[in-house]
Amino acid sequence: MSFDHRLIQPFSGLRPRSEDAAAVAAPPYDVLSSEEARAAANGKPLSFLHVSKAEIDLSPDIDHFAPEVYARSAENFQRLIDGGVLCRDAHPRYYAYRLTMGEHAQLGLVAAASIAAYDSNRIRKHEFTRPDKEDDRVRQIEALNAQTGPVLLVSVDDETVAELLRQAAATVPVTDVTLDDGIRHTLWGIDDAESVERLTALFDAMPALYIADGHHRSAAASRVAAARRGKADARDSAEFFLSVIFPASQMRIMDYNRVARDLNGRSEEGFLAALGERYRVIPSTGPVKPERTGVCGMYLGGNWYRLELLPGLLPAADPVRRLDVSVLADQILAPLLGITDLRRDTRIDFVGGMRGLAELERRVNSGEMAVAFAMYPTQMADLMAVAEAGQVMPPKSTWFEPKLADGLVSHVLD
Repeated sequence: MSFDHRLIQPFSGLRPRSEDAAAVAAPPYDVLSSEEARAAANGKPLSFLHVSKAEIDLSPDIDHFAPEVYARSAENFQRLIDGGVLCRDAHPRYYAYRLTMGEHAQLGLVAAASIAAYDSNRIRKHEFTRPDKEDDRVRQIEALNAQTGPVLLVSVDDETVAELLRQAAATVPVTDVTLDDGIRHTLWGIDDAESVERLTALFDAMPALYIADGHHRSAAASRVAAARRGKADARDSAEFFLSVIFPASQMRIMDYNRVARDLNGRSEEGFLAALGERYRVIPSTGPVKPERTGVCGMYLGGNWYRLELLPGLLPAADPVRRLDVSVLADQILAPLLGITDLRRDTRIDFVGGMRGLAELERRVNSGEMAVAFAMYPTQMADLMAVAEAGQVMPPKSTWFEPKLADGLVSHVLD
């Protein structure tokens, strides 16, 4: 089977030694601010944050996109390799990867995914990317000659794939660590030829994969591949990008909530009256966590309300306009609050569901924000429908938990 036609392929992962894995593994580079990363990596010289966010080892006022940052990242990466902390597997393989967060567990496959499939939209997208963030990831990949942040992909459910992964997970893991946030990360190697070939063929039979998280990482990998293509020292490995693939049924999407800085000149009473033209506004004695589409919670003036969209206002067909985050934007943010650009308007902010509804109360009670909205989580079927339609979601539509860890497996471009 030519790599040009493979949706995924195995690779020789660069991984921490078992005894160092807990010290190396780190949250994704884009989850922590530089200040948070500096604090998290303090006293932890092996933390992968020294690679993924190398500005923490430089002056606090340095431009995070400065050449010195990427140079320090490469230096720290090479130090881990030279010190034997990171070691390369001798042969290409897949990896089974289980994330465990409380009672929730999901079992997926670590693989190198095809750039050709990404470029042809067989690996489907649902978000716009920002050029500056793409540029950052391109420079990071080129500095390290490796992809270190996995792209989170979703596949349709396949029982044969699931069984192969369960069989792998019944063996001795190569990595098993629980990080400070309580999330357990367990990896098993899959290198017997029959299982590798079966997994490759099973995924190649799938019509598509879907990007859940990592649009900038995948776009950057595509740009690096295009720049290297045709050069004398080009390698096939650059035509694939580091990914972790989970079946749709196991994905856990949490709410991604909204807070607005002011009421656009309205009083609280006037705002409630305007809402009444679009929603049933029902006072609540406690926090409102929506249980279905068309419902959102609102915290205003120290009180919670349940907002139920009036009949006839939910778009019937458009997969983007039907999203609850789109309904909020179309019915409240734009017409009532005057917030039309979610990417640039400083009057709106976003709060991941992991922080809980108490965080919404805190932001409003502090006076920083005037109103908060608790959203019904985007469903995996909605994400896949948007991607299938070739459309894009509004910013901050999905918050996936648990998160993958950086540093447990890297894909070297040699």
